[in-house]
Order: sequence, then structure tokens, then C-alpha cells
Amino acid sequence: MSYQHASLAAGRWRTLTLTEQLANVGSEVARARRWHDQDPHLCSQAFARALELLDLTISDPRWKGRRKELARAREIVCDAMLGGNVYGSDLEGLDRYFLAFAVAARAKR
Repeated sequence: MSYQHASLAAGRWRTLTLTEQLANVGSEVARARRWHDQDPHLCSQAFARALELLDLTISDPRWKGRRKELARAREIVCDAMLGGNVYGSDLEGLDRYFLAFAVAARAKR
């Protein structure tokens, strides 16, 4: 498999806290939101990176007990990108949700 975040996939991802991991996912969600109506190609790329990071988080053995919750977050991100028909989700709401992780991660520095 070819990763867009190769250095993270090589193991660095597992040195980050869950808060930091989700903050990084949020960065890609924010990019997808920003490009959604302006450039579908850039939006699609950011969406793919967000899913890649979520997949790395889900596969992190430290979060074994939280996989169901993380998988649901992945479902909701997919739902938002596809129009929010299942969960009523949207990129704006997800951007706000993930922003909380970015603020928390920054506060711990």
C-alpha cells in the first residue's frame, strides 16, 4: 500500500497521543471543507488523507478499546463527504468537532 503520509505510516503515528492523531485528521477534514466547493480534486485528496489517518488511528493497538468509536467517526466523515444522507453530517460540523482536538493538543504543548 502506498501512503500519502509515509513517515507517519512508518511508525511515527504511533508516537502521537489520540488527541494529536485526531487533530491531524481534523486538519485534513478542514482542507476538504475548504476545497469542497472550489476544487473537487483537492477536496478529494484531503478526504483520502483524512481517511488514511483515521485508518492509521484505528489500527493503532493502543486504541483497541476505542476502535468502534473511531470506526464510527470514519463512517461519519464518509457520510459528510457523500452529502450527509445517512447521519445528517456535514463538513462544517466535522470541522468544528475536530477543531476541539487541535485546541486540546496545542494546550498540552
